[in-house]
Order: sequence, then structure tokens, then C-alpha cells
Amino acid sequence: MNGVLLVKKPKGMTSRDVVNEVSRILKTKKIGHTGTLDPLAEGVLVLCINKGTKLVSLLTEHDKTYIATCLLGVNTETLDIEGKILSDTNTYFTNDKIKEVLTNFPKTYLQEVPIYSAVKINGRKLYEYARSNIQITPPSKIVEIYSISLLEGPIYKDDTVEFTMKCEVSKGTYIRSLIRDIAYKLSTYGTMKELIRTKQGSFLLEDAFTLEDIQKDNYKLLSIKEALPNIKITKIDDKTLKQVKNGMVLDKFFEEEISLLVDKDGREIAIYKDIGNGKVKPYKMIEV
Repeated sequence: MNGVLLVKKPKGMTSRDVVNEVSRILKTKKIGHTGTLDPLAEGVLVLCINKGTKLVSLLTEHDKTYIATCLLGVNTETLDIEGKILSDTNTYFTNDKIKEVLTNFPKTYLQEVPIYSAVKINGRKLYEYARSNIQITPPSKIVEIYSISLLEGPIYKDDTVEFTMKCEVSKGTYIRSLIRDIAYKLSTYGTMKELIRTKQGSFLLEDAFTLEDIQKDNYKLLSIKEALPNIKITKIDDKTLKQVKNGMVLDKFFEEEISLLVDKDGREIAIYKDIGNGKVKPYKMIEV
């Protein structure tokens, strides 16, 4: 059993919980996921199984699409609705004002990582500092916001304002931080109420399986070739096969920057990439 499994992560579970449950059902320990979802969030979670784990770094690089419900006027320590409320204020915003801020939000910007996150500083996770009441400045990183649009709202409930947006973002973008930064441009606070990941790279939520589906053996495991639809496949002969299995740097024999190499029987052997000067080398060894 080797390949990629698309799972519909439910609310209330960590990504690690999902991995552990799938590991139990499929009776295999070699499983990795390619992008954490907070317990509050739901949506497509891409799991790599056995030899499929060779693809984790490749698939983690993919862009992601989310639908997020944002609560304005509320500030929590975790930047989501499950955190302790630090402050709240009455707010009012028109549909046009929210659309204006979303339309004009920077496409590339320096985003501060949430203090309640697993990013490490000096060997400790940020949330460990937060829970110990140790003051530390979270790191910031450049992220890209490819598209962002208002889907619903504003809706007024119990002196709060909420709206729902759709956004396509680069790897490593924290939607909790994005909501906070959108709220700042509205001169208020913002926190995440709900989050659904609808797409990761070419993987869609509607093609994912629930844990119940997997338990009932009602799922499809994507092959390594199927999981890499944008990478060209190159068939290699027996001589090249031997060189590839030895991890050799070779004269370039495919046109693209990166290629999935298969043997004459179609078995995935390795992913090779261009290193310049007419040479290619292993990026990921799959069958050794």
C-alpha cells in the first residue's frame, strides 16, 4: 500500500489525531501529512502512505484554498474563537467597506506567525512559551495571497460582526493571522470562527474520504503518478535504471526541470531534477 490518501478532516481533531486513526485503520505506521489543520478547522488533509511519504515535501509546497468565517471586534489569545477573549468591541462595517479591504489587501506581505503555533524558536514551540507566560516575539515570514473574496456578510449577531471569505494562499500562510491583519486594516480586531480547506494543489475536498469511509474500506488511494499530475513521467531503460538506483548524477535526458522516472514496467523509481550545466540528480528516491 503506497500512495496518497485524501481525508476529510473533521472538526475537533488535530491533524496528528487523523494520522493516528488512519494508521490504526490501515495497519501501517508510515504515514505523513502535508499541511497541518488546526483542531477547529476541517477540510482536505493530504496523507502520504509508505513510499508515498517520499512526496511529503513536494506536496507541502502546494498552494491552498480556504473558506473562512471571520468574527470582527473580538480579539483572542489564539486568534480563533476557541481562545481566551482578550478584548471585544462593538463594530459596524458595510458590505462595500469589507469588499474594499479584501480587494486592496496586499498580494505579498510579511505575516507574523501566531503565538499559539508549533513554530519553534530556540528548540521550543511558540505555544509552549505562551502557555508558560514567557514573552517572546513571534517570527514573521513573507506569504502570498493569490486571491481573496467576500462570500457572505457582514452579518450582525449579539453585538458582533462576521463575514465569510474565500482565499487562495501560498504555503505557510496562517489564516488566523490573515484574519487578524484584515481586521487591522478595518481598525478593529478579528478572530477566526470557522475554517474549511477546500483545495490543496490539485487535490479537492469533494474527492476526499471521511474516516468512516476509510473504516468501511470505501476509499481510493492515489498512486504516486496520480498524485503528481503536473510532473512529467520519463520512462528509463535498464542501464539508466541501474544508474538511477545508485543515485548517480546524470547527463540531462528530459526537457523539464523535474521528472518522475519509471522503469519499463511503469514502476516509480525516483524523481530527478535539473541542477544546471546539463546535469540532473536525484530529488527523491522512491524505489531503491
